[in-house]
Amino acid sequence: MPSPQPPRAVFALDPVHIPLLFPPPLMTRLTEAARLDPALVVQDFTDPAAADALAEADVLITGWGCPHLDTGVLTAAPRLRTVLHAAGSVRSLVGDALWHRGIAVSSAVTGNALPVAEYTLAMILLCGKDALEHRERFRVSHAYPGPAETADTGNVGRRIGVIGASRVGRRLLELLRPFDFTVLLHDPYVSSAEAGALGAELLSLEDLLRHSDIVSLHAPDIPETYRMLDSARLGLIRDGGVLINTSRGALVDPDALTDELVSGRLRAVLDVTEPEPLPAGSPLYRLPNVFLTPHIAGSLGNELERLGRIVVEELERVGAGVGLVHEVRWADMGRVA
Repeated sequence: MPSPQPPRAVFALDPVHIPLLFPPPLMTRLTEAARLDPALVVQDFTDPAAADALAEADVLITGWGCPHLDTGVLTAAPRLRTVLHAAGSVRSLVGDALWHRGIAVSSAVTGNALPVAEYTLAMILLCGKDALEHRERFRVSHAYPGPAETADTGNVGRRIGVIGASRVGRRLLELLRPFDFTVLLHDPYVSSAEAGALGAELLSLEDLLRHSDIVSLHAPDIPETYRMLDSARLGLIRDGGVLINTSRGALVDPDALTDELVSGRLRAVLDVTEPEPLPAGSPLYRLPNVFLTPHIAGSLGNELERLGRIVVEELERVGAGVGLVHEVRWADMGRVA
């Protein structure tokens, strides 16, 4: 019997990302695993030029810039069986129509979690050394700090509170293991035994906030977590404590956080905000106790190749008729990013 044909795959994302996601060796593997035209990239599913490609597509390779896969798209792609997402969350990409059709969805979210966890670890260590504040003072004074200014500096015994045992949260917990930290965890879906296996003590959200020197947010952006850190909960963090947010700005009440930071009571490392970006007049741009970055913790530059590799490996599994390793399941959508 003749060998079955490889699946037909179509790119559906902003083409600017393709060279970094799929450098030549990975692009070669893609074209060997599927019938794929590397020059054909669908950005507008309503474009008549995309109709033939969608009609024949077994697999969509999606990424940043891909429109929502609504009923119209699925009608135009009757053969579609698999969506391979070369990015993190698929929440804005897929909906009930796709799940009801039984289309398998895979995401490179595991690969995207690694640089976020690495960024967070770096910031925890820097904040423990008060490096960001010392830099600001040194630029003005040109003087080395005295013992009184460094009495609370250092990473020995720091209490690190991790909110959310997400993929990022779990990777961060792994990265924290070699250091002399006390690690606390809050996650409503994790048991005390599982937290212990992850190297952390499970606490309520309020107790974690009270007992942490540095609090790092890794919960998903879902209705249950909207503004989870409001004025009352932010007020539980000790004076001089640090909030690190690499998750989503919606998890924190922006007015309450701004009040705490303007007062100088708390410090913050914010890679995400609400709104994003902040308006030009926001005081957070100029506060010395705020380290603000433009949503860079996730995969950038050469880190995108890691996401592309995950997609290539999943496509090879599709062609071989074996299960996806990074499948996203409808039943989990209510509690994941």
